[in-house]
Amino acid sequence: MSEQSSQGRGDGGPEGAIGGSGKRRGHHGTARRIGLVAAWTTAAALLVAGSGLAYAYFTLQGSIDGVDIDQALGTERPKNLDDGSMDILVLGSDSRAGDNGAYGRDEGAARSDTAMVVHVHTGRTAASVVSIPRDTLVERPGCTRADGTEAPGAARAMFNTAYEAGGPACAVKTVETMSGIRMDHYLEVDFTGFTELVDALGGVEITTTEPLRDADSRLDLEPGTHTLDGEQSLALVRTRKGIGDGSDLGRIELQQAFVRAFVDQVRDVGVLGNPKRLLDLAGTAARAVTPDSGLDSVNELVGFARGLGDLGAEDVSLVTLPVRYDPVDPNRVVPVEPGATEVWRALKQDRPIPGSALQDSAADRGQAAAVVAAGG
Repeated sequence: MSEQSSQGRGDGGPEGAIGGSGKRRGHHGTARRIGLVAAWTTAAALLVAGSGLAYAYFTLQGSIDGVDIDQALGTERPKNLDDGSMDILVLGSDSRAGDNGAYGRDEGAARSDTAMVVHVHTGRTAASVVSIPRDTLVERPGCTRADGTEAPGAARAMFNTAYEAGGPACAVKTVETMSGIRMDHYLEVDFTGFTELVDALGGVEITTTEPLRDADSRLDLEPGTHTLDGEQSLALVRTRKGIGDGSDLGRIELQQAFVRAFVDQVRDVGVLGNPKRLLDLAGTAARAVTPDSGLDSVNELVGFARGLGDLGAEDVSLVTLPVRYDPVDPNRVVPVEPGATEVWRALKQDRPIPGSALQDSAADRGQAAAVVAAGG
């Protein structure tokens, strides 16, 4: 029997969150993580896909609000290889606007606190997920903001400033510039959306092998099996101090462990076979996720979900972009070569990411895997 641990909200400090976008209601928190990644992304689409009821269709249709990435970026983008694979940028922002104000003071700007490139391989039987550390120093390209003004490019800019400078389109352009891969879709979630998704699912079950505590995110878990609610899950994916050296790299590992647990939970609870749960989750997903305009209708989400419905945690490989600590500023990281190039090349060629690409990286040390696992 799973044990329910108690815990409150994160305090909204700058160390972890998700937030605002170019979308709908006032944005929120940096639930970075919400690292979370590709899991809830897949889940959100799955939920919408399962319902054939007219009422649900029209209700959900009115709840989806997308952003037009294609129009914003124009034609100066990597070539669309059209090989049957799919690349999706999943972002969590650190906005504290609107409902997300519960996680900290709204300072009028948001950054991407969590970023994952989800590559769904041809045939839809496997996926590779690459987390990009928020503190990665990149050459940020110039971008056009939603209001038509220009956001200048910058050298040695933190990756997460792209969202702040130019919104979702600038985040996509930065990833495409880094990787040379065209993003087929964009999905964004904020603090409140993340917690609502987890709660609508009935919680996510994880097992911890040692105590996890972080006063900043208010994470407090004893060793054992826990069914985490939305607030507890958010605290887990936001914590820096709960594991490893307190850096963003350790937090990313925790986020990836949570994604695996989330994906398994979606499948284990039989979402598609329970009409009431399906409708509840579908409505939550439609409100919680901001997609690009290619996924902003029920029909488009249905098609997307059908391509991902058979994926389980065992079919998803999660890695972090190979990085090392910057010799000039140890609070930042820079991509490691040739590892980073090998990662992007593998995705571009629709191949699994080779282990050799990760050998010299400061990330993916396996700390979280020894501490947090899915289920009991």
